[in-house]
Amino acid sequence: MASGIKAMFGMAPKDDGEGGFTPSPVALKLATKSKTDYDHTEYPDALQGGTAKVLMVCTEERYMTMANGVKFSTGNHPVEMMVPLLHLEKAGFQIEVCTPTGAPVKIERWAVPEKDDVVTDALQRYQPQFEQPQSLKALVAAGLEDHADYLAVFIPGGHGAMLGLPESEDLQTLIRWVNANDKHMLTICHGPAALLAENRGGDPRDFAYHGYKMAVFPDSLDKLTPKFGYLPGPMPWYFGDRLREQGVEIINKKANGSCCEDRKLITGDSPDAANEFGKLAARALLAEVNGAG
Repeated sequence: MASGIKAMFGMAPKDDGEGGFTPSPVALKLATKSKTDYDHTEYPDALQGGTAKVLMVCTEERYMTMANGVKFSTGNHPVEMMVPLLHLEKAGFQIEVCTPTGAPVKIERWAVPEKDDVVTDALQRYQPQFEQPQSLKALVAAGLEDHADYLAVFIPGGHGAMLGLPESEDLQTLIRWVNANDKHMLTICHGPAALLAENRGGDPRDFAYHGYKMAVFPDSLDKLTPKFGYLPGPMPWYFGDRLREQGVEIINKKANGSCCEDRKLITGDSPDAANEFGKLAARALLAEVNGAG
């Protein structure tokens, strides 16, 4: 009866025809926008030549099995990927895409801002990299010491960032390389869940980001969203709780566009943070390069 009432009022998740569910019509109206707030900021000190790179680590997994056994059709959130990427491009950085094994990037296509030509054009430009990304496993196996031109690692959000990445030994190696070589880590919304790979359940005192502040998507909202059909059931686990257990201080209680810069870790809480997060990341990397020069 309850599911029938939800369907009547547009609050039931939609069957994707492949064994999973996407958000309900009501959830899409509440949680997605047809146009982003990307503001086309120009960077007078932008780099020239495209030799400085940012490695974007994406998910290759589509389905999250919820606590009730129902599958949520997810991936990386397109706004959280592309709006920061556009700022990094404007600042002169080259973006390289990888997934854990080199399998295609999974994107939450239902969240694409269809009336935002700049974002949809960028998605189209990067489609070849999304279809044939680099393999993180191969990068790590070959050795990261030859990649000094990677100034930062960027892990976009979407619930897909919680799939495979937090348990990845290769991502653990990459994160430790980032910190050992004084690089920047950039991650937004659910992306910080992937940082758990650095310690993979070890002693919180050994976690590289123990004592750091972060802006992340609140667990409280993930607990609320099944009520209006964004998620088809309760989450299998809550990454904010796990980060707190590892000694992280989460600065936001709402998804209100908060960003946080703590040492060389830059985080943002949601798609609403993507524009400011992108600018913060671009300016921090430019300051790093120009300061070093």
